[in-house]
Amino acid sequence: MHPDLSIASDFPLQPFNTFGLPARARHYLRVTDAAQLDLLREHAPLAGVPRFVLGGGSNVLLAHDVEALVLHMAIPGRAVVGETEDAVLVRAGAGENWHGFVEYTLEQGLGGLENLSLIPGTVGAAPIQNIGAYGLEIKDVFHSLTVHDLATGERRTLTGPECRFGYRDSLFKHPEGAHLVVLDVTFALPRAWQPNLRYAELANALAEGGIAAPTPRQVSETVIAIRRRKLPDPAEIGNAGSFFKNPVVSREHCASLLEQFPKLVHHAQPDGTEKLAAGWLIDQCGWKGRSMGAAGVYPKQALVLVNNGGASGADVIALAQAIQQDVFERFGVRLEPEPVFV
Repeated sequence: MHPDLSIASDFPLQPFNTFGLPARARHYLRVTDAAQLDLLREHAPLAGVPRFVLGGGSNVLLAHDVEALVLHMAIPGRAVVGETEDAVLVRAGAGENWHGFVEYTLEQGLGGLENLSLIPGTVGAAPIQNIGAYGLEIKDVFHSLTVHDLATGERRTLTGPECRFGYRDSLFKHPEGAHLVVLDVTFALPRAWQPNLRYAELANALAEGGIAAPTPRQVSETVIAIRRRKLPDPAEIGNAGSFFKNPVVSREHCASLLEQFPKLVHHAQPDGTEKLAAGWLIDQCGWKGRSMGAAGVYPKQALVLVNNGGASGADVIALAQAIQQDVFERFGVRLEPEPVFV
């Protein structure tokens, strides 16, 4: 076997998912160079074994052992790679820590990613989930990415439209993109930077701090402070961040709910639909701070499910399903999980 293909068998994945759930991989390969994926195609013993791509493990729920070859993406690298008339292009390898990359851009004097500070995970996983927070999504600052096609071995570059970004969605979460492995991502960060303060909580926090004209660093520091106040650190309490997507309903459904629940948290969307706050719905059903076995709902944020110690994937799924059932029975709204169940 080529020395770059150090494939392990029956490999523990508990340290590599932020929920801290026990699971094992049938086979495991830490990918630090795209060339390993080329060599893998020539490795006959694993030719028929399914592949599963793992990033930072912050958006997966391991319900059982993974009967596949886990490709743990750890490709490093970050650099300013070019410019356009309006933006500076910055690229990072798929294995780079996301928050570390945001810090790198700030150190280069570049704004644009600060609203996404402290989100767990890797750069390569960010466009797959089209991560978003505090009024910004990946698609808003995206330029392109490089993928390796596991089916053909080809490499190619995809632009924003080709990635088909949606709300916590992209091409890569659908069957036609499931065989594509992200190798690196390039972002277009604006030359004429302006703070993105569309999210009221962020704007209010800056105002309360007496910061009228914030810098990118000040926005980042404020976002970090808010997240640390509201969300558990995965290093201390196992979790995958926001567990459910904020549901989108019709204007008519929202109006009907407002008649029954005048304090319903909702946000009008450009297409005429309404986005509801999943955390508010869950809280109204009395789940904040409650537990089922070793899995629970974080006391400070109802949108976050946690591993209180010793939970299994089945425990978390049972809790999630109970919450989904209660929310549907009370509001007629179906909550969709954000993490990928494996």
